[in-house]
Amino acid sequence: MFGMLRGLWEYRSFVVSSIKNEFIARFARSRLGGLWMIIHPLAQVAIYALILSNVLAAKLPGIDNKYAYALYLMAGMLAWNLFSEIVSRCLTIFIENGNLMKKMRFPRIALPVIVVGSCLLNNLLLFVAVLAVFAILGHAPTMQMFWLIPMTLSVVALGVGIGLVLGVLNVFLRDIGQVVPIVLQILFWFTPIVYSVNIIPEALRGALVYNPMYPVVTSYQNILVYGTSPDMQHIWSAFGLALGLMLLGLFLFRRASAEMVDAL
Repeated sequence: MFGMLRGLWEYRSFVVSSIKNEFIARFARSRLGGLWMIIHPLAQVAIYALILSNVLAAKLPGIDNKYAYALYLMAGMLAWNLFSEIVSRCLTIFIENGNLMKKMRFPRIALPVIVVGSCLLNNLLLFVAVLAVFAILGHAPTMQMFWLIPMTLSVVALGVGIGLVLGVLNVFLRDIGQVVPIVLQILFWFTPIVYSVNIIPEALRGALVYNPMYPVVTSYQNILVYGTSPDMQHIWSAFGLALGLMLLGLFLFRRASAEMVDAL
């Protein structure tokens, strides 16, 4: 572990420049540039809100705002987008950078770190846009928003842990790359993002404990929409699961690093 951290520090310029170059290259020929990172998720929110708000608005108690459903949806999407982007990019990062891993000497852990840095930059821009939309809709932020710092760390750890495990497995078994997008789509609809948890039948709510994103998304919604502190049980369960998966991912990555280069 300390060897990985030392390698990252020695190659910190490589990591930072890679994040910067990736951001620039992604929108090099686009007139709106990085705004597309904000436009896409907000457009998705607008579509869901337009279609479903009349159905679900009455089922969001405790929010005194006629745009309650849109606020609820944006809070959940903020957490989900960061998680899904990290997992999706870690899934293929070793395959996409196979030639780089063979030809250039650098700490391999730098690749997922670059992904995390890029995803956090995207999420920060989206967060600023969400705050602006909240202000326009008349929903003022509260001091509880500082809880988003540990919750964001939980999302990153959870995404990196799952992403590293799947990314390593995908090198040796390419079917993983075909299955994961389907599983992510199922997980999205199994998470109370576009609907509130109170519309789930009581008999089925117990199944939510098996969803790693449920406590995280619920915490985001409590912080941003209801202006309350997240449930501490949710905090600890999210941190515990995220830390365990991240350590598992780092262990598997370290053990399989040499074999991955041969397989690629």
